[in-house]
Amino acid sequence: MKAVFLDRDGVINRDSPDYIKSWDEFEFLPSSRQAIALLCKAGLDVFVVTNQSVINRGMVSRKTLEDMHKRMAAGIEDAGGRIKDIFYCPHRPEDDCNCRKPAPGLILQALAKHGIMPVDAVMVGDSLKDMEAANQAGLERAVLVRTGNGWQAQHQYAKLGLKVDFVADDLLEAARWICSLGRQG
Repeated sequence: MKAVFLDRDGVINRDSPDYIKSWDEFEFLPSSRQAIALLCKAGLDVFVVTNQSVINRGMVSRKTLEDMHKRMAAGIEDAGGRIKDIFYCPHRPEDDCNCRKPAPGLILQALAKHGIMPVDAVMVGDSLKDMEAANQAGLERAVLVRTGNGWQAQHQYAKLGLKVDFVADDLLEAARWICSLGRQG
């Protein structure tokens, strides 16, 4: 494994049904920064792939979102981790784009930009959309975390025929599992 793709809301930070619209509303989940640091120490590149329809809904400007992402990345660096790149979809579901998860566009963009083969990557997300995007992008592995929307999704992915390799309580448990794969050869 060389690369780990992370959803943002519900994986790195607390999700909200009202969306995360400012840095004041952004709250790291317990141990998410520690988990990203663990992945980086294992030599893995970490990327964020996130749906952010708040932009096309007119709730947040691109500048505000990118400022939140800079602050998020700085908070992760303070804990010893590093986000290599962030990819976001600004579209609403009805915009019918190819980058909004469950479409694989964000992941495919990241793979192409950074020269990563799907067989060398894993997606960690908290929703069926994340698992479907990982499956459609052909990623080697998909990990569902029970934070965010994961509690509901864990009971539905098998019915929908989605491949999920591991279900973790949170990003730290997912990171430990991913790192254990490297130790297995």
